Order: sequence, then C-alpha cells, then structure tokens
Amino acid sequence: MPSIVQFGHIPFGQPLRRALAAGALAAAAVLASCAEPPKAVAPPPAAPVVSLSPKVVEQASAYRRYVATASAIAPAFADGEAVAHGVRTGAAYEPQQLLRGAIAYGAVVALQDPGFVAGVRAYATDPTQRRTIAYEIMKDPAYVIGIGGSAGAAGLVKAALAEDGARLFNQGKAVRQAAYDVQRAAWSKKDVAGRQARLALAKQLSATPVMGDTAETARLQQAILSTGSLGVTGQAAAPPYTPVVIRSMAVAALAALGYADDASLEQVMPILADPNAASCLNMSKLNLYQCLAVSKPHYEDVFCLGVHSLMDTGRCVLKSVGAPEPVEAPTRLTAASTAPAGAGPTTSTR
Repeated sequence: MPSIVQFGHIPFGQPLRRALAAGALAAAAVLASCAEPPKAVAPPPAAPVVSLSPKVVEQASAYRRYVATASAIAPAFADGEAVAHGVRTGAAYEPQQLLRGAIAYGAVVALQDPGFVAGVRAYATDPTQRRTIAYEIMKDPAYVIGIGGSAGAAGLVKAALAEDGARLFNQGKAVRQAAYDVQRAAWSKKDVAGRQARLALAKQLSATPVMGDTAETARLQQAILSTGSLGVTGQAAAPPYTPVVIRSMAVAALAALGYADDASLEQVMPILADPNAASCLNMSKLNLYQCLAVSKPHYEDVFCLGVHSLMDTGRCVLKSVGAPEPVEAPTRLTAASTAPAGAGPTTSTR
C-alpha cells in the first residue's frame, strides 16, 4: 500500500500546500482585477484674478485727467483769451464724476499695497468665504477696516489723494496771486466780452462728464495687476478714516475678491459716492458761478479761476481724505492792484 494517502487527485503533504497557495494567489488576482483605482482628490479652487471693471478705471482716469490739466494752468496770463481758456479748463468737471473718479483712483492706489492685497486674497480661495466677505463689504464698506493690511492701504490712499488736492490748491494760490499781479497790464482791466455766455459755458462744462486719457487708463489698468507700479508712497495710517478712504479700500478689496468686474457694477457703483465730499464740490461750483456772475474785467475772472475752480476744489479733495489744508502766505499786493470781485479786503488770504 502506498505511504501517502490520496484524496481525489491531490495528495496530502507538501504538494497540497503548494496547490492551496497557488489558489490563493489566483483568487487575489481575480479580486484585484475587479477593484477600482482610488479617486483623485480635487485641488482647491483657484482664487479669481484681481479685476476692476473698465468702467470704474475710466472714472479714475477722468479724475486724473482733470487734476493734470487743471494743475497745469499757468498763472502767467498774456491776454484775455488765455484767461478764458483757463476758466474753461478749471470749470471742466462734473462734481459727482470727479468724486467717483477720486474714489476709483483711490481703489487702484490701495491695490498697490501688497500687504493689503494679501490680506484680502486670504479669503479668495474658499468660494463661500469669498462671497460672504464681499457681501459684508457691499453692505458696509467700513467692514474692510478689519482686513489685514488695511492701515497700509489707507496710508497710500490718503497720500495719493492729498497730493492731488495740494497740487490743485497750490496752483490755485499762484493763479489767485496772478489776479493781482496781472493788473499791471492794461488788457486785464478791460471788461470780458460775452460775460453771460462764458458763465453759461462754465455751467455747461460743469455738467458734462469727461473721458479719461487713453495712456493714463492703460497705466491704471496695468497697475491693478502689478503692486507698486504706480510709484505712490505713504505711511501706514491708523483709523479713523474718512468715507472716501474707506470706500476706496472697499472697492479695492472687492477687486481682489473678484467682485468688482462688469458683472458686479450694480453693487460697486454706489460705493463710489460720499454725500459730504459731494456737497463740498457742489459748493465750489456755486461759488464759481456767483463769482463769474459779478466779475467784469479779466483780472477778476483770474481770481474766480484761482480761488473757486482750483483752490476750492483742491480743498475739497484734501478734506475728503482728512488731510490738512496747506498753510497760506498773505497775498502780495502791487501798487496797481485792485481787489477782484468777491475777494473781500485786499489782505485776504482766501
């Protein structure tokens, strides 16, 4: 009788163990062929690009255009036509548009601060959080003060707009001084021809929106994507901030969250407003109209231009960001000087 007991065709002992192992390997292979590969883990959603509607950038460009052209009015007037041209240039802004443009420009400036942009972008990768932060800013622009880096952005906005306001104010002082100095010339004492027409034109220009400069618009658009490219500088500023500074930062934050493009204009445009700043600019215009209504010779028009188109407007921009008004030196009078209409005493420092 054989020494190995057989069961069917498989003998017990070492050959059996080999057969069982082979079967286990075959079963594992079958199971492996039925398994699915692990699902890939989706990467977190990318943050939207920083973007600001071209319509908002155009407002900023129009504001910058007025500041550039008005602050370039030279006080060395050679004749009545030069004065008339200056009056037209100084009057050529619509108050609401200028204010929108100042806030829009402030938004571009705020985007120049890398710490502020990083503070806002920290909320940009989570869609729910991004939407919530944007909603809170739209509901109350002052919400932006709590975002990291806001003090640096506020300092840049204040510095940039204060510089613009000072440019207008100081140029206005130079033009106001010219109202006295130009009286040495005989032509300056002649009455302005068509006085009512030039007043009507000033009112028309004050109600007509203007377009921004193409090159400046392109520069601002590039600056939105490139922090530091505008070259503005300023020290970090602690609260409290004026509404214009807050609203500038609010629009910048929305741009960094991807909620300031054309699709969000309905929510963004109301932020480009401030009743107090608007009232100041409107009063500047009323003062200009009243001054032109009573002025007769050319040198009086020079005074209206310097004080009410330039100094008053510059003063409004300075006040809108909480900047102090530049210290004035007394007006220099010449022997031939006569106080222009509405000037008050000849020693006035208005």
